Amino acid sequence: MVAAKGRMHTFAMTKTAAVIGAGPAGLMAAETLSAGGVTVTVYDRMPSVGRKFLMAGRGGLNLTHSECLDIFLARYGAASAHLRPMLEAFPPLALIDWANTLGAHTFTGSSGRIFPKAMKASPLLRAWLDRLNRQNVRFRLRHDWRGWSDGALRFHTPAGDVAETHDVTVLALGGASWPRLGADGGWTTLLAERGVEIAPLRPANMGFNVAWSELFRTRFAGEPLKNVMLRSGHHTARGDAMITRYGIEGGAVYALSSMLREALAGANPISLDIDLRPDLSQQQIASRLARPQGKASRANYLRKSVGLSPMETNLLRETGTPPERLKSIAVMLTGHQPLTRAISTAGGISFDAVDDTLMLKAVQDTYAIGEMLDWEGPTGGYLLQACFSTAVFGARAILTRMTA
Repeated sequence: MVAAKGRMHTFAMTKTAAVIGAGPAGLMAAETLSAGGVTVTVYDRMPSVGRKFLMAGRGGLNLTHSECLDIFLARYGAASAHLRPMLEAFPPLALIDWANTLGAHTFTGSSGRIFPKAMKASPLLRAWLDRLNRQNVRFRLRHDWRGWSDGALRFHTPAGDVAETHDVTVLALGGASWPRLGADGGWTTLLAERGVEIAPLRPANMGFNVAWSELFRTRFAGEPLKNVMLRSGHHTARGDAMITRYGIEGGAVYALSSMLREALAGANPISLDIDLRPDLSQQQIASRLARPQGKASRANYLRKSVGLSPMETNLLRETGTPPERLKSIAVMLTGHQPLTRAISTAGGISFDAVDDTLMLKAVQDTYAIGEMLDWEGPTGGYLLQACFSTAVFGARAILTRMTA
């Protein structure tokens, strides 16, 4: 269990906490608080918990990453200094230990990413909910938070509006990506009305639009670009990408998405350069292409000499790139996918709007955790880790304050 500094707290009088949002951050806050002796009720507007968590698990549930903490923190860019105390309080190794206690034993992939051996979220979530049930955490589903009324939390339910009062409130309402799974960003209006500073919500880890020809789009949408290097300006990312009907997406693209999004805000279109063979030097490419083509077709010649797939050969043709420049194929990005189609959300509650325990300065006894805060990170384990770490950090701060 993730108790405050490993200790169980008891209170002369039972304290109660409302956790609003039943995603990974909310559930982790509920576990930590209930393990510390607080009576916890989790509210969520959806009919079941952890919907986006389960969706993420379809791709293997990348919990965290094995790289050293300083490199890990750098992935969060401008927010890294704010997140440091939270990731130091609950680092990747602590998350791995926690998963192990739930029977979700992990392994480290070749890229350094860490996954449960089951490669899905549902077994972990079932074990987690069983633990929360044993810790007497209560769930109130189909409760849509609508702000405050006379000091009480107000919820809209199928049976009508209800008001609930608790000693402390933890907001874990997520961002606004994939709203059909629960988080829709509606909380921004409620908090802004209370004077909470909020950076505009924007898409993060999203795909980018490319004006492919109809022939290329129809034939190659869904085809992967394996082990490529992407460049834009001075920024690079290596990994896999995917051709889509609207453009391009995938892990290597997501690693550059923040920078590409900001560049598109200032100019349109922008160039994304693709190196199809990052492990070959330009000299090696030239040497291989110097071999006679003979009677081989162009496609077969490029396949045999530099290993190009039919899609890669057609990508050269689509972009008007000669084969000798396959290490620098310029693809023009004309825009990006909307927030509703993004994997995660940038923007949110400013760190200036919370104190060093994550309590809102403008709303007493109310804390904000997870993706509601103004940070973003690439895929690769960074998203879930920050959600878990901010949840544990905030919940431990609540327990410390309750026992002061």
